[in-house]
Amino acid sequence: MARKVYSILKQWESSKKLVIIEGMGDKAFCAGGDVKSLALALTESKEDFYFIEETFRQNYNLNYLVGTYEKPYIAIMNGITMGGGVGLAIFGKYRIATEKTLCAVPETAIGLFPDAGATYFLSRLKGKLGVYLGLTGHKLKGVDVLFAGIATHFVPSEKLMDLKRDLLTLHEVDKSVLTILNKYQPKLNYKFSLAPHMSQIENCFSAPTVEEIIERLKKDNSEWAQKNIDILLKMSPSSLKITKKAIDEGKEKSLVDCLKIEFRLVCTALTKDGDFYEGVRALLIDKDQKPLWKPTSLPDVTNEYLNKRFAMLPVEKELQLCTRKLNGN
Repeated sequence: MARKVYSILKQWESSKKLVIIEGMGDKAFCAGGDVKSLALALTESKEDFYFIEETFRQNYNLNYLVGTYEKPYIAIMNGITMGGGVGLAIFGKYRIATEKTLCAVPETAIGLFPDAGATYFLSRLKGKLGVYLGLTGHKLKGVDVLFAGIATHFVPSEKLMDLKRDLLTLHEVDKSVLTILNKYQPKLNYKFSLAPHMSQIENCFSAPTVEEIIERLKKDNSEWAQKNIDILLKMSPSSLKITKKAIDEGKEKSLVDCLKIEFRLVCTALTKDGDFYEGVRALLIDKDQKPLWKPTSLPDVTNEYLNKRFAMLPVEKELQLCTRKLNGN
């Protein structure tokens, strides 16, 4: 899919006035990668392993193209929008959520980390919201996707057909896309569902380490804090620390650099005895819900371990991206 979308977008960049991307039906915009197939491929041949690397490489190239696209790119995030699906939307200039949108980056639960450019955009959400979403995989619904800063607009799903019609019949695209989107966004009489917890998120998730985040949650001692402790203790310890480090450092990095680092991290995660395979096995293959993480605890995920995961790949294996101007996101 990434290869096909990339090819079409390259063709349309010079021939179309704008691009609208959406999922088929109301179930999902894009639920992300088929992680079960990817994990099972790790047990097969070297050719399958190479194919997995190329899948991620192509996906990250697509993320970068969307982030630097010269024409208005409008993602209609109607339905499930998770993992790599968020990356397919969020780098576009305009991102539309509906009441059916369900958005999350749940990778720490399967021994991976939020990727597809997530370390770039999560690091730029308000306060420590991105760290919270990246570590816990918290699901945002409907208008919350707008309030979190992931969507740029909220439009009721019943209005999408009319919205697309108006967009596709525009004559002066540069001046009118935003006007049309604003026209279809209703007055919102809602509050961000995480608003009551933003001070707790800021206090707890601003800690310098994952261990300290958990300690601060314990000191908070609220029902909300205990719920998040329980969530974090189920996640892959290495995934939590990799995610925290990548998001923290992503704030000072370009999208190109974030994608290159994510590709390094993915390549070191693609082993049969790694947490990615084990997480997918426990959740989707054997479905025993009992992953055996390696390392088994947060203290065992040392700085030396992290440095190896973040280390550069051989030059010929590194992700290569031709520098283009970002579209303002």
